[in-house]
Amino acid sequence: MQGAKRTAAARGELRFPLPVGYVRDIDGKTVIDADQEVVAAVADVFAAFQATGSAYAVVAAFKQRRFPRRAYGGVWAGELRWGRLTHSRVLGVLSNPAYAGAYVFGRYRTQRVVAPDGSIREMLREQPRAEWGVVIQDHHAGYLSWEQYLLNQQRLAANATRTGARPPREGAALCQGIVHCGSCGRAMSTNYRLSGRADYECAHSRADHVATPACRVIDAATVDQVVAARLLQVLGPEEVALALAAADEVAERRIRATRASELALERARFEADRAERAFHACEPENRLVARSLESRWEAKLGALAEAEAALAAVRASVPTLPPRAELEALAADLPALWSAPSTSDKDRKRLLRTLVADVTLTSQAKGDELRIGIRWRSGATELIVTRRPQPLYETKRTPNAAVKLILQLGPSTSDQELVAELQARGMKTGMGRPFDVAAVKWVRYIRRVPAPSGFEPGELSVDQVAARLGISADAVYYWIERGHLSARRTTAGRLCVSFTPEVEAACRKRVADSQHLSAGFRRAPEREAVRSDRGDA
Repeated sequence: MQGAKRTAAARGELRFPLPVGYVRDIDGKTVIDADQEVVAAVADVFAAFQATGSAYAVVAAFKQRRFPRRAYGGVWAGELRWGRLTHSRVLGVLSNPAYAGAYVFGRYRTQRVVAPDGSIREMLREQPRAEWGVVIQDHHAGYLSWEQYLLNQQRLAANATRTGARPPREGAALCQGIVHCGSCGRAMSTNYRLSGRADYECAHSRADHVATPACRVIDAATVDQVVAARLLQVLGPEEVALALAAADEVAERRIRATRASELALERARFEADRAERAFHACEPENRLVARSLESRWEAKLGALAEAEAALAAVRASVPTLPPRAELEALAADLPALWSAPSTSDKDRKRLLRTLVADVTLTSQAKGDELRIGIRWRSGATELIVTRRPQPLYETKRTPNAAVKLILQLGPSTSDQELVAELQARGMKTGMGRPFDVAAVKWVRYIRRVPAPSGFEPGELSVDQVAARLGISADAVYYWIERGHLSARRTTAGRLCVSFTPEVEAACRKRVADSQHLSAGFRRAPEREAVRSDRGDA
């Protein structure tokens, strides 16, 4: 029996269930389904995958749309059912060679396996394409060509991350998945910070303790800017033509999406008209049948209203495309198209990977030099040398010119005068703000720049007077408070005591005549305010 089946399969005559979208005619040949809604739904699966390159994206495209399936076995055998399109269904449709017009036998093989409990059960396993027993191309009409089918299989294999593939994904890091470390040779992972910025890091090497001193964390924006700039430089007129072709494809895809809703509305209108004719054809006296037909008619009218609302929602959700002339002008300026807000990061990655095979980063253990190696799809390579961005504390540091001016004028110039001089020269702080007194004081503190003393000839501070006379500073404050010593207060709050030789002689005589100063002077409570207010601690 197996030999007869193989012989019939070699002729393409062995029958097995057809996938949705195909039926058999009266002669038993495989033909495309006459239902236009079914045909449109199947064709749109392949169109959506060709546009997005992802089976998950196809499921998202059919989120608000139903998909057909044909029941095999049971009471619904042979009937067409409509439901939600799942990821497994998309993979089944994309992997089925029947949609490419090919007749295939031997795609699956039954294999017996021993379960852990010792029982033997059979499993159905898919065989590699090279081991298919029978492949007859152009056996029947297809939804796509055999070449496009093979390209779809390659794209599905490139999306399988479990086998090590790195397809383009969401995220701002353009080189994610294709960047390698030039020191250890391993692929670099992408880490996203809370701020949204991304880094390329040799995470696998660090985890395995094989990281070299040159395996460093590199800011993704630094690498992406260089690679993207180089990519836009090499794009020529041919790539512009491809961009315009992509715009045409987007327009056709939108037409197909609207067409599917129009076909669903046409079907709902036909079923509602047929229910209406059945109701009017019923004899009025037959109330039992009339009530059933009336209920069916009302249900069909409700489905018709839902189909009309769905079509209106689809038309409202699809924005109109710009005119062809505007698209040509935009495509001519590829940098603007690349940086346009409507261009997603995933689209930029897909465009980048059409020309760039991988990127290798090499940096030294010390220094800010970064070498970016680009390997193009054509096999050509080039090396670009750039600089790593400076740390934030370096970029926000006070400019050297302003620091130099404060160091030069600080010991003899007040803070207010320094602020006026810095503002007159147009200098700003590291944060880009105009200088104020607080900024000048901060530079004085960091650079240890002394403030001007403010003393005139013949003036001393309170501590200096106390040290020269050998008494406590409280005694000097007491004399100032009682008017025995004259002092002035500067704008900085410091007391400047006029201490001429005559004043010094009078003070020494007062010390010699005082019994309290010889035994030690204690501060009086009424001098609290004077001492706490002094500026020469």
